[in-house]
Amino acid sequence: MNLAPNLAPNLALFDLDNTLLAGDSDFEWARFLISRGVVDRDVQEARNLEFLQQYQAGTLDIQAFLAFQLQPLARHPRRELDAWHNEFMAEHIRPLISPAARRLVAGHLANGDLCAVVTATNSFVTGPIVREFGIAHLIATIPAVDAASGAFTGAPAGTPAFQGGKIIRVEQWLASLGLWWGSFAASWFYSDSRNDLPLLGKVSRPVAVDPDETLRAHAEKRQWPVLSLRDSSI
Repeated sequence: MNLAPNLAPNLALFDLDNTLLAGDSDFEWARFLISRGVVDRDVQEARNLEFLQQYQAGTLDIQAFLAFQLQPLARHPRRELDAWHNEFMAEHIRPLISPAARRLVAGHLANGDLCAVVTATNSFVTGPIVREFGIAHLIATIPAVDAASGAFTGAPAGTPAFQGGKIIRVEQWLASLGLWWGSFAASWFYSDSRNDLPLLGKVSRPVAVDPDETLRAHAEKRQWPVLSLRDSSI
């Protein structure tokens, strides 16, 4: 009798900002809104830089960040936001996607791996970016929507996909598919950030991608692979 477990394909999880992208999509979205005169330049630039520095230091208050970053979504109709996002993709995002990043994702997809992007950035900003990579699954912070109008409320819904919250959200997603960590022969997570150490520690094959100093030191100590997706020769 064959008692071997019926394993699913391998699992490949990707952080987005400064991992698959050579930049931060939330930061770039704010820059885009500033360029269109949608938000006040002085206020937005100062707060945006402050939150980015907190994120890089591992001290970001995710609820304060979301309260600030989601407000512009609530002030404009979805049709207008979607039109802006098309321009944003062309002007700010596609130039940040390297051939190496596309090849990394394509390799996992070609292998039949179950792939998802796991990002703290909200799903309105990141959904089209993830589709650009051909990835079907997105685990992101969710902007709350008014059920009657379909408009964004300016608040988050559920657990933000940030730090330990990424594990919670990934496990909820896997459970919705009838899967868990043990369903996979191997699981990867690619990230640049110290903020992702909880999820990096959960997978069987953590990979540091263009890592910050803290993650690089952690990866080297544990002999995790370290790679760059910004090297055009890869």
